[in-house]
Parts: sequence; C-alpha cells; structure tokens
Amino acid sequence: MAEEAAVRAQAEAVRRLKHDKADPDEIAKEVAKLLEMKAQLGGDEGKHKFVLKTPKGTRDYSPKQMAIRERVFNAIISCFKRHGAEVIDTPVFELKETLTGKYGEDSKLIYDLKDQGGELLSLRYDLTVPFARYLAMNKITNIKRYHIAKVYRRDNPAMTRGRYREFYQCDFDIAGQFDPMIPDAECLKIVHEILSDLQLGDFLIKVNDRRILDGMFAVCGVPDSKFRTICSSVDKLDKVPWEEVRSEMVGEKGLSPEAADHIGEYVQLHGGLELIERLLQDPKLSQNKLAKEGLGDMKLLFEYLTLFGITGKISFDLSLARGLDYYTGVIFEAVLLQQENEHVEEPVSVGSVAGGGRYDGLVGMFDPKGRKVPCVGVSIGIERIFSILEQRVEASEEKIRTTETQVLVASAQKKLLEERLKLIAELWDAGIKAEVLYKKNPKLLNQLQYCEDTGIPLVAIVGEQELKDGVVKLRVVATREEVNVRRESLVEEIRMRTSPP
Repeated sequence: MAEEAAVRAQAEAVRRLKHDKADPDEIAKEVAKLLEMKAQLGGDEGKHKFVLKTPKGTRDYSPKQMAIRERVFNAIISCFKRHGAEVIDTPVFELKETLTGKYGEDSKLIYDLKDQGGELLSLRYDLTVPFARYLAMNKITNIKRYHIAKVYRRDNPAMTRGRYREFYQCDFDIAGQFDPMIPDAECLKIVHEILSDLQLGDFLIKVNDRRILDGMFAVCGVPDSKFRTICSSVDKLDKVPWEEVRSEMVGEKGLSPEAADHIGEYVQLHGGLELIERLLQDPKLSQNKLAKEGLGDMKLLFEYLTLFGITGKISFDLSLARGLDYYTGVIFEAVLLQQENEHVEEPVSVGSVAGGGRYDGLVGMFDPKGRKVPCVGVSIGIERIFSILEQRVEASEEKIRTTETQVLVASAQKKLLEERLKLIAELWDAGIKAEVLYKKNPKLLNQLQYCEDTGIPLVAIVGEQELKDGVVKLRVVATREEVNVRRESLVEEIRMRTSPP
C-alpha cells in the first residue's frame, strides 16, 4: 500500500536525521509528521506501541514526594511571610513579545506555543519578567511580594541533579525607591535563613555586582559590544576551568588574548571587606566610574550583612556573573558545599540552590513612558533542594507520613457501621482529621494494621458495651495503651494527644 510505503520512507528519514545528529527541532518536526501518518493509517499498528511516560524533563510526584515538597514550601513561605511579603500570581503563558529580548543567550530556551491564529504566546521562563510586566501594567511603584509557581525551559535536562523542563520557582522581590543596599541585604538574609532552616548542609553565598563586572571588562580592554557575551562566558566558571572559558572568549568570541588574561587575574579573586578595600585602591578599577560605584555599594552591603551576623557565609566573588541580561547591580548565588574528604582545603560546590540580584531597568522596559521601578529579588532553587532532601530521606529510610489523619474510627464487632459513621461525623464537624474503613464489618486487626501502615496515631473504637456506657475506647497505636473516654470529652482528648509538643 502507498500509505505504508510513505510511513516507511518517513521513518527512514527520521532515522537518517538522528544518525546525522541534525537540529533537534528538525527531528521533532519529522517525528511528529511520522506519528501523524501512523495515526492516519489506523489499525492496530499504533496501539501496542503507545508508551506511558511523562514528557522529557518532567516528572510526577508521589504522595511521599509531595509530603517532603510541602515541608520545604512551608519553610520557605513562612520565611517570606516573616519578612512581610504579600503574594501574587500571574498567567502561566505570556505574550511572546513580553519575554523576547530579556534573557540574553538563554532566549533560545523559551517554549513558544503553537500559533493558532490568535495572540503569539510563550510559556513563562521565570517569574521575574512577568512580575516586571505586572508592575508596569498596574503602575505599581512599591511592593514586597513572593510568588511560587511553575516555569518552563527547553533545557537539556539532567533530572538526577534537579534540572527539569518544568519546575517550580520560589521568588521574593522588593520593588521601590529605597536607600541603597538595605533591601539587597535583606534578600541575602532571607537566603541565609531558608538554607539554615532546611538544614541542607554547609553553604556559601557568592556576591558580586554587575557594575564591578562591567567596569572590570572595560579596564581589561573588552569592547562595549562584547560585554554581555563575555559575561555569559565568565558565568560558566563555576562549571568549567578558567582555561576552557579563556579559549571560548578568545577562540569563539574573538576577544584579544591580553584582555582575556587581564580578566583572568580578576576573576580568580574572592574574599570579604578586605578585598573590597583592596580593589577600591586598585589603580585601574578605581579609575572606572561604574566599578567604583559598585565597590562603594558592595562595602555598604557588607556593613549591613555584618549587622545581620551572616558574613561568615558570604563571599565577594569576582567570577560570579549570572548570565541574565536584566541585572544592573548586586548579583548573588548560593551554593551548597560538599566536603569531599579531610585533605581538601577548599570545599567543593555541589551546585546552586538560590540566586538573584538587582534589576533596576526591567520594569522601565515595559512602561510606555519608560518609568523605572528599582527592584531586587531572590529565587530559591526549590527543585535542587527537593532532590537533595529526597535523596537524604531515601538514604536514611525515614518514614514519611503522607496524610495528617489523627484518628481512625473503628469497631470491634459487626453491625456497627451506623455508629462509626455517626461518630466520625461528630469528629469531622469538630475539625478532627479522621478516617474510617469503607467496609460494613471490617476486622479489628485490619483496622489496626491500617493505622500502623499509614502512621495514624490513635484509634477510637466503638463497641456495644461502650455505647451503653456512653464512652469510646481510645487506643494509642504506638504503645497499645487503651483508655475509655466519655463521648463528650473525646474531641478534647484527641486534640490533647495529637497536638505538636
């Protein structure tokens, strides 16, 4: 049949493209065409080959994983609220032009939705650009907000390391005209609080300033037109050695070897206040207006961080670049440190778990009159944190409860379903978290086993004798201790026994 021959030819074309390592988009287009042809052929051909899987770079979350995730979210949200933040939400897709030109070299990772004859749309890439659009659209000049939502990136995912194509971001931002470095210092304090609270292990918050970077590029002889592209090369220093970054700058990006070597001298530097003081005296940097401004603010920032008592975990690091185009001032990134063994002087970084910075021009890009709203913010890398905690739970074999049920309403004899239902309704109406097994006459042993399996701490047992006496037998699952409690005191007794210490 002609159709089958066409399908075979299309399959061969796809194989060839894969073999030649063609452009992934081109391959995807041809694969889609192949699947459409197969579907039109009908018959059983497509049926038995259907694979049940989540799309590349995504995952499901089981109840156990959600319990861990909820714990993390609660810690983060309570920190944001402790600092007086309000919460907002924005659509999962934006107009394509809203996102275009805001992410530098990362723009190619934006998911564009299919053009269906209406507006051209893209899935949001982060929560910062939608926030800036929200401020400009609503003419808001002053807000402290947090936003927790999913974002989308056409990245090549390394899912074991917590990198996905669909993932949550937890953002906290302060927008408004304030005295320098006070909101910036608070953002760093928030990162410090969250990472300490989640007990992820040792961490370091690296800090730099876009103005210091740009000033450094200028005095090293980088042409203005190459600032952004050289910046994204420097941004790779936490992943690849300097030699590789240098050859990319010189070989691919056409920077002179002298300029690259000058940059190399600076980007190896990291320290604290003493380094800032030293650079303020640096004959080249101190002559650059931008760098001088940035260093002055960095000094002020470190003074505030000293007052907050967190400088022990902060490092002023000249190699920190953060590739996004919209940063204008302070930038920072938190990394977890892993002590490989006792002989290593410097702890090894196991990856970034939070990042952020100041972006004073982004809102102005959306405002018809170009009115600027200064902003500084932080994004907590929830997926990374989550995969670390998940691995830790797996390793420790800690039992995680996936429900919050306080009590199971059970019966020891038959024909007591009505009484169980009456009692559970009383408990639910009093705000007690309770369950009942969905059987008319369940065996007591099965009911107790259910509590063991799911971690329910108490069982309220109704029996004929208890009904006559107006009591309920309350059994503590862990110790098997049983007490008779008057029906009217039951709610109070359950609350007392299950309230957190």
